[in-house]
Amino acid sequence: MLQAEIEPLFDNPPSSYGEAHFALFQRFKDALNGGQIRSAEPDASAPTGWRVNAWVKKGVLLGFRLGTVVDMSVNAARQPFFDKATYPVKTFTATSGVRIVPGGSSIRDGCFIGKGVTCMPPMYVNVGAYVDDGTMVDSHALVGSCAQIGKNCHISAAAQIGGVLEPVGAMPVILEDGVLVGGNCGVYEGTIVKRGAVLGTGTILNRSTPIYDLVKGEVIRATDDMPLVVPEDAVVVAGSRAVTSGKGKEWGISLYTPVIVKYKDAKTGGKIQLEDLLR
Repeated sequence: MLQAEIEPLFDNPPSSYGEAHFALFQRFKDALNGGQIRSAEPDASAPTGWRVNAWVKKGVLLGFRLGTVVDMSVNAARQPFFDKATYPVKTFTATSGVRIVPGGSSIRDGCFIGKGVTCMPPMYVNVGAYVDDGTMVDSHALVGSCAQIGKNCHISAAAQIGGVLEPVGAMPVILEDGVLVGGNCGVYEGTIVKRGAVLGTGTILNRSTPIYDLVKGEVIRATDDMPLVVPEDAVVVAGSRAVTSGKGKEWGISLYTPVIVKYKDAKTGGKIQLEDLLR
C-alpha cells in the first residue's frame, strides 16, 4: 500500500505539497522506524542474498523534498541545530531497549534501531539505516543512510559504514549478522560483508579495490552487476601489492589492498567473544 502511494508521488511531484502528503510521509517514516520496511532486505533467490527496495529509497528522498529547514536547537546560542523539519532526531524512551551513552551522539528519525543496541559517544546513524538487535556502534563511528547492519555486529571506533541513497536502485552497504568491523575501517559503495566476517583495523572496502584471498587463491572483485562481497567468516586485513610495471615498479611503490588471511576458527571466535564484555 505504501509503495503504491510513495512511488507516484516521488516520480511525479506536485507543484505544492499538502497535508495528505505529509501524513503519507509520516506513515512511511513510522514503518522505517519500526523496521517494517527497509531499503534492502534478505532474498535467498538473489545472487548476493539481498534485494534492493528502490521505492523505500524514493520515500527517504521524498522526505527531503517535503521538509523545510527549521530551528531544532535546544539552545540556539550555545549549540545551533537547523535541519529539515521532516528529519528531526529519533525519539527513544527507556523501554526502547537501546543504550545511548551521553556525549554527543545523534540518530536521525526514519531508521530502525533494534533492542540491545549500544551507542557509544559520539556516533551517528543516518536516515534509512537499519541496525539490528545487539549491535554496538562505537565512538566516532558512522552508519550511513540506508546502510543495513545485522544482529550482534560491532562497529568499532572511527569506523565508517557508508550509505548509498542514490541512485535509488543501487545496493546499500550491508553487514550481515555477527560482523566485526575494526577501528578506522571504511566500508563503501554497496559492499556486502557476509555473516561472521572480521575486518581488521584500517581495512577499506569499495568497488574499485579487489580483495586478495590468500586462503583460496582467488581475487574477489566487484563487477557491473555485482557489488564487492566479503565471504562469510573471512578475516580481512589491510595489505599491499607491488606495482609490477612502469615507474611504480622502478620506484618500488606498493598499492593498498584488502587481504583475506584466514577464515574464522574456534580460536578467532574466542577472541571476538571478548567484545561481549563491552556490551
